[in-house]
Amino acid sequence: MKWIDGSITSVAGFSASGVACGLKKQGKPDLAMIVCDRPAAAAGVFTKNVIKGHSLQRTMAVITNGQARAVVINSGNANACIGEQGLADAEKMAELAAASIGCKPHEVLTGSTGVIGQRLDMSAVEAGIEMAAEQLSSEIDAGHRAEQAIMTTDLIPKEAVISFELDGKTVTVAAMAKGSGMIHPNMATMIGIIATDINIDNDILYSLLKTSADRSFNRVSVDGDTSVCDMVVAMANGAADNSKITTTDEPAAQLLLAALEKVSVSLAKMIAADGEGATKLIEVNCKGAKTAEDAYKIVSSIGKSPLVKTAMFGEDANCGRIITAAGYAGVDFDPDKCNIWLGDLKTYEDGNALLFDEDEAARILSRPEIVITIDLGEGEASDRLWTCDFSYDYVKINGSYRS
Repeated sequence: MKWIDGSITSVAGFSASGVACGLKKQGKPDLAMIVCDRPAAAAGVFTKNVIKGHSLQRTMAVITNGQARAVVINSGNANACIGEQGLADAEKMAELAAASIGCKPHEVLTGSTGVIGQRLDMSAVEAGIEMAAEQLSSEIDAGHRAEQAIMTTDLIPKEAVISFELDGKTVTVAAMAKGSGMIHPNMATMIGIIATDINIDNDILYSLLKTSADRSFNRVSVDGDTSVCDMVVAMANGAADNSKITTTDEPAAQLLLAALEKVSVSLAKMIAADGEGATKLIEVNCKGAKTAEDAYKIVSSIGKSPLVKTAMFGEDANCGRIITAAGYAGVDFDPDKCNIWLGDLKTYEDGNALLFDEDEAARILSRPEIVITIDLGEGEASDRLWTCDFSYDYVKINGSYRS
């Protein structure tokens, strides 16, 4: 597999645009369109939050058709928690986008992200969709502009493109995402769009998407919060003209799964590294657990612990915070079998804190990427999660989010 310096438009048959229509302040881009030149197999995974944004609810309903032509996403406003008007506005977004590209409204997926509890400015949305339709392009920069238009508190764009050979054809998988705060596993923890030219049944696409999301986007935690607009949707238009994939166990499906996982892990790590106010990317590994569920509970508990995250920000090698977070994870394990490492430096052994080289610990914790490993010594199961530190800026950003 080969990484490509590209964007969502690197996939044959896809075009995109990103414009500023006034939903965000200071003229920042705030409306994106991603369009396929033909009906594409479509699948999605969505937040498990009981509260769901209206644009998201609409997409969850129409994606059951198994096909889509386009995605329209606005930032600056979540279109959430405003009742029937929110659903009507989401439908209007789809109708406007469909009319602009010549398809049916049910072929358009909708997404919104931003402040919850305020109605969308539909005059701005209408103007934005008109501009976005006029600026649709298959150029790489058009994909970059679409990515910029869905960002909220993100500081860096998040894009990944990969290609591989299948049936003598070159298949491309491209993805873009936004996510910086309100990030925690429970599907999908952000908004992501994946495009590919592979020929695949939509039910199989869904199965592979869900598996890859569980190994990537569902292994990210910034602050333990899960938002109401979170989704990852995938579109596959078949332009690669490979033999259609109809089962999950055939070699072509496994190749696609590997590609989906690679781009998704890449984006997941970008999201964690770009967590609101973050200065460090942290990978939490658990091994030696009795069950996969136990391993997941351990990495989730450590990864969302404010005390662990602030210790990483302060570059304080406090292994007591790590073992404490493991202890309240709801997992039955013997503390006397536990071992903990910061990077390759062992700080805790057989249930006891070690005297370790503080200078070496300081060097490890000063790096932009830190690995925490805990071995429970109970079994063979393992898991991992990406998170970030908590800095002063996290409070500043979220203390004034609406303003």
